[in-house]
Amino acid sequence: MTLPSSGLSGIRPATTTDTAAVRAVTDAAYHHYIERIGLRPAPMDRDHAADVAAGRVFVTGDPVIGLVVLVPHADHLYLESIAVHPDAHGRGVGRALLAFVESRALELGLPEVRLLTNAMMWENQKMYARYGYEVVERTVEGPYDRIHYRKGVGAGA
Repeated sequence: MTLPSSGLSGIRPATTTDTAAVRAVTDAAYHHYIERIGLRPAPMDRDHAADVAAGRVFVTGDPVIGLVVLVPHADHLYLESIAVHPDAHGRGVGRALLAFVESRALELGLPEVRLLTNAMMWENQKMYARYGYEVVERTVEGPYDRIHYRKGVGAGA
């Protein structure tokens, strides 16, 4: 697996031929959380084909080693999911993907990025804080204990 040589330029919209890789990278990235939280993380059960078809998925690597699922709203860009294959950890893939998310929000004229993570995913909480995301609230939705984050982007951030 190779990391794109130029950060954001190596991130592209997923195509239907990427759907299996999107599923595989998502499953690999989230699988280790199943035992910790006691159920499959929600990103593992998304309709990856529908997300790709709707233009919500952006990937990096050849073969794919990382991805984001983005949903634009009127007042923010929602980061539905970010996944980096465990074999690519420590190579800056997550950092490049988060930078891409912020640049995408700016491109769309949206003032902030929002996301959530499971309260049992401690690593993610540390990462989001390190990249300037602030906790907005904590909610329990069915079996999911979730921490919601936001980050302003652009001149008003």
